[in-house]
Amino acid sequence: MTEMAQFTSNVMLDQPLITHLYTADPSAHVFEGRIYLYPSHDRETDIVTTNDEGDHFDMVDYHIFSLDEVGGKVTDHGVALDLKDIPWASKQLWAPDAAFKNGTYYLYFPARDKNGIFRIGVATSQRPEGPFKAEPEPIKGTYSIDPCCVMDNDGQAYLYFGGIWGGQLQKWRTGSFDPKGKEPADHEPAIGPRVALLNDDMKSFKSDVQELIILDEQGQPLRAGDHDRRYFEGPWVHQFNGLYYLSYSTGNTHYLVYATSTSPLGPFTYQGRFLEPVLGWTTHHSIVEFKSKWHLFHHDSTLSGGQTHLRCVKVKELVYDEKGRIKILGTS
Repeated sequence: MTEMAQFTSNVMLDQPLITHLYTADPSAHVFEGRIYLYPSHDRETDIVTTNDEGDHFDMVDYHIFSLDEVGGKVTDHGVALDLKDIPWASKQLWAPDAAFKNGTYYLYFPARDKNGIFRIGVATSQRPEGPFKAEPEPIKGTYSIDPCCVMDNDGQAYLYFGGIWGGQLQKWRTGSFDPKGKEPADHEPAIGPRVALLNDDMKSFKSDVQELIILDEQGQPLRAGDHDRRYFEGPWVHQFNGLYYLSYSTGNTHYLVYATSTSPLGPFTYQGRFLEPVLGWTTHHSIVEFKSKWHLFHHDSTLSGGQTHLRCVKVKELVYDEKGRIKILGTS
């Protein structure tokens, strides 16, 4: 395939995958030979306040989607989990993720508890499309947003999570919730995402929560003022050629970037940027291999004409160069 044909292919795919609903934060997984998408479900509300706390992102349920081919028909399997069916949650079902182990599918999701503090819950199903039944309490020891569940080659599952500003990660710097907690000063090490090992039941932690360290090319932790590279939200971990790739959003600079490590617990070394800012405020994604090709699922706000809280899911093909660096197909 020529470079022009490759580029055209990605342009054709750069259309909203789902147009009858507003969707965002897509977590993509291959289950039963198909791609399943676990996004959040944006909705139009009467909330007019737009702020850094994300009050205008007021999602109340999850739809699950599937497709047999990238660029092909997308099936909406309907509501898989609703806020009213989660006993501990009060509002804001933000970006979820999913996993499969021992015949059961697990849906991990953030929501504010009755005290307004974000926690991460888990729900189970016998089918990848659900419906899912939520556990009566959030996972003990969790906080903040953006769960990402990774099954390692040895069968050990890890749960990554965390987002600053509205995701409240800056309020947990002391190890407990501080409503007045702030980000580090620009010269201090940046806040990193969190990770913990999951027990075999996939519903509880068997390790303490630890912070992931992201290093620069000199082996020093990225600084909080390094907005082009430092972590903000949306951790996603995948493996390629023996390395763990941690990709994430830089938040207020709107890039998707990545770092690599030989261990799922890091430290990770920053490697580069692979997606420029999109229309809309947030950038949130997942990366998955399907039929020997790698794909980036992400979102922007083109479907709503730029309304930041009404987004749509898109997909692009990713490639690796000879040094394992990732880029979007058709870009330099």
